[in-house]
Amino acid sequence: MDTILLPFSPRFIVLTICAVVTALLLLVGIFDPKVFKIVLIPLIIFGALTLLGIRDLTQKGHAVLRNYPISAHVRFLLEEIRPEMRQYFFESEKDGMPFSRDTRAVVYQRAKMVLDKRPFGTQEDVYREGYEWMHHSVAPKPHADQKFRITIGGPDCTRPYSASVFNISAMSFGALSPNAVRALNAGAKKGGFAHDTGEGGVSPYHREMGGDIIWEVGSGYFGCRNRDGTFNPELFASVSGDDQIKMVELKISQGAKPGHGGVLPAAKVSEEISKIRGVPMGEDCISPAYHKAFSTPLQMMEFVAQMRKLSGGKPAGFKMCIGHPWEFLAICKAMKESGLYPDFIVVDGNEGGTGAAPLEFMDHLGMPMREGVNFVHNALVGIGARDRIRIGASGKIATAFDMARAMAIGADWCNSARGFMFSLGCIQSLSCHTDRCPTGVTTQDPIRNRALYVPDKIERVYNYHHNTLHALTELLAAAGLEHTKDLRPIHFSQRRSTTEVSSFAELYPALRPGELLDGTQDRRYRDAWAMARADSFQPAG
Repeated sequence: MDTILLPFSPRFIVLTICAVVTALLLLVGIFDPKVFKIVLIPLIIFGALTLLGIRDLTQKGHAVLRNYPISAHVRFLLEEIRPEMRQYFFESEKDGMPFSRDTRAVVYQRAKMVLDKRPFGTQEDVYREGYEWMHHSVAPKPHADQKFRITIGGPDCTRPYSASVFNISAMSFGALSPNAVRALNAGAKKGGFAHDTGEGGVSPYHREMGGDIIWEVGSGYFGCRNRDGTFNPELFASVSGDDQIKMVELKISQGAKPGHGGVLPAAKVSEEISKIRGVPMGEDCISPAYHKAFSTPLQMMEFVAQMRKLSGGKPAGFKMCIGHPWEFLAICKAMKESGLYPDFIVVDGNEGGTGAAPLEFMDHLGMPMREGVNFVHNALVGIGARDRIRIGASGKIATAFDMARAMAIGADWCNSARGFMFSLGCIQSLSCHTDRCPTGVTTQDPIRNRALYVPDKIERVYNYHHNTLHALTELLAAAGLEHTKDLRPIHFSQRRSTTEVSSFAELYPALRPGELLDGTQDRRYRDAWAMARADSFQPAG
């Protein structure tokens, strides 16, 4: 009896109705040809739904469709539009991840040169645990009339670079569309700041607009590789000699997926990408998780020094997300032992990353940016090398407060990827890896890419940079400071509970100059320093 009644149960009633209506319309059409034209469209609709329901019943991939034919598709539809519904109707100004609506809005407003002020007081709960603020002064300074620049290049660098304290972080052509690269680079040229290429190589779209370039070289050595994937010094020297390239950067790891390689399938290796990256068509484009050019800290320092020499004396450094503490301290020991130092280090945080990554890597691997920046800063102070090496911070930086906070705990400058993506019109649809970006920022689809109108976006990139630095100027002036180099941990506080507050100076205690060499008792560094070896990334003992 139950089996007979099953077609009329709530689970199957939609399919039953569609099948019955289809049969009735078909009968009406057969017996009365004059009515057939009237019922043809409903017949097609209900017939298609019936066939869909039969397919749902017989397919084996989705249990919910087998139990709820036709009607279960409503569930998949709602699931598909859930992010948009949440973003547009239910998100508060402070909600939304990775970036809140408020943060996205201030980038859009600054990029478009519209009012970026807020009325009626903060929406932050200033008594919640973790709330942070910057201290102001009773004797504020006049606003500094400068764009805040720093010189990158140590004693071994013959062509130092005067860099803005706010630059475009590493994003490769291929991940970004041609028009996005054009707009970013032209905006950088107009604003006098730098554009990091990402590890995908220097593309014609980077060169076309003439903006300052930081060439990032990853483990795939794209643009400077032999056919077998090894590093080609002659090709590197040829490319890096271009005056448009101001610095060369070795990528050890990145925030979203430290220690994880990548593969661009052969089907996606177009003729254009093949030429730019120096990889053959018809083969997978592999970016290994490790470098073939070196395997020890000493060899790594030699490679960085080689990059500087081959580029004609331009600043050479590396980017990494901090993992095992002893590994970075091993690099520090290699610096001291070899006498070879990078000109800069970019510290990426695990909260960074525009590229897609496995969930476990994205959420739980690598040190967050602030801890990483402070660790690197203290380590360099501890070996007496901080004065010759600049530190860049990269990881979820979008506002002037983000920049000031990173600089207070050790950074000399900041890079932003997603902030500049927002300035191009990115709406945080979280579809970067699908090639279906709705705004043309992260797609190779020429129709979608066309939506990004370059002349307009150039102005927005420039405006976002300019107005963010203006906001930084106002913050510093309010704190009684004149330059970002004056920022210190004592200028910031964090709420530990509703009744307890700590200064950043307490949260991020400093090492004394040379303390690691003298023998530190700071537990954050003591054991890791003892484990570090200049000749190996493996821990001693």
